[in-house]
Amino acid sequence: MKDIDDFIAKLWDIHLTVKQEGYAQNLTLGLFRSDYMIHLDPTQSRPTPAIRQVEFNTIASSFGGLASRVSSLHRYLIQTAAYPREAAAVIRPDLLPSNASIESLANGLAKSHEAYRAYRNTNQPQRLMCIIFLVQENERNIYDQKHIEYALFAQARVKVFRLPFSKVLSSTKLDPNTRALLYSPPAFPDRAYKVSTVYFRAGYTPDDYTDESAWEARLYLERSAAVKCPSILTQLAGSKKVQQLLATPDSEDLTRFLPYPGLKSRIQRTFAPMYPMDNTPAGQEGKKLALDPESAKRFVLKPQREGGGNNIYRAKIPEFLKTIPEEKWAAYVLMEMIETPEQRNAVYRNGEVQEGGVICELGVYGTCLWSHGPLDLGEGAQVPPGGEESRGILLNEEAGTLLRTKGDKSEEGGVAAGFGAVDSVCLIDL
Repeated sequence: MKDIDDFIAKLWDIHLTVKQEGYAQNLTLGLFRSDYMIHLDPTQSRPTPAIRQVEFNTIASSFGGLASRVSSLHRYLIQTAAYPREAAAVIRPDLLPSNASIESLANGLAKSHEAYRAYRNTNQPQRLMCIIFLVQENERNIYDQKHIEYALFAQARVKVFRLPFSKVLSSTKLDPNTRALLYSPPAFPDRAYKVSTVYFRAGYTPDDYTDESAWEARLYLERSAAVKCPSILTQLAGSKKVQQLLATPDSEDLTRFLPYPGLKSRIQRTFAPMYPMDNTPAGQEGKKLALDPESAKRFVLKPQREGGGNNIYRAKIPEFLKTIPEEKWAAYVLMEMIETPEQRNAVYRNGEVQEGGVICELGVYGTCLWSHGPLDLGEGAQVPPGGEESRGILLNEEAGTLLRTKGDKSEEGGVAAGFGAVDSVCLIDL
């Protein structure tokens, strides 16, 4: 993959560089989101609805802040008679589950902050420690992120500073002895806050790397002793190629992680079949399916990119492949489309209500804090709860949900990219 995708190659090279010189921090934090849709097999006359995974997001898994607020808004509206009578007759407040995504995601960051203080045995006062939210220039999704920032301070009194990716090299420095990451905010240039955790809400797209200084900044952060959310290796683990290796029918790679046949079978049933576009036997099958105009109608072609708006769908796939050299095809994976049941609803976007057929996608957030090597247990260090071992998982929790609704004619699903709207879950017995 790195031979045909410069972006993936550069990320991988940074990982190798840091690995060779030695990690300054063995803790990694993940704020993940696994996305699912309901699938009806079109080859069956009376298909049974099944859950299919769309993708697993390991970096900048967004809308946890807004999802919780939308859920609260809908519960408020139904309790204040704001909905029409026919809707109120079906939807009751007890059918709208609470959604603690804000508090749960903030708790994951707080646990990372706590673990850094404990394992590094830092003498830095809490008031001079912080978490960095690494953001894009002219960030459009600031309000989603702010909810998590406010919850972090309310729950754990942790300071958060927002740092544009382009300002990393000018606003931070590394302690030459410990590789601790130090940040001086513009308002207090004489203060040096020790950064416990860098929460990446930027750096997941090639558009963030406008020049070589951006790549220097990413290497600089990866070399630091701050906990990364995610580390560069965890970001790569969320790539479409890794998902394809696990979701290819009869995947041997999946067996490495799930050696128990019963468990593997249950998990595999949630995967939409995926194929590489290379010269392996599975890749040859993928090319055959992608180039045939009839079979291509059942698939989506995905590049190694995040953020929405990058995929090629159904009948457009054969013609698209003809526009790029065949040696570049391996940069894509072919995924069987998830065929959703028919639903109707109203979506409010850009100041207007649009009614018609809709598709829903449910994202489930999770927080995970783990160590991939020995931790720095200095004299007097206080091991946080769940961290009695010097390596392994310290935190692993479900962290709320995100429901997105879009028109059934839209093939993309990203809210920030302009394709979907944030919704909330209503549980109804069938």
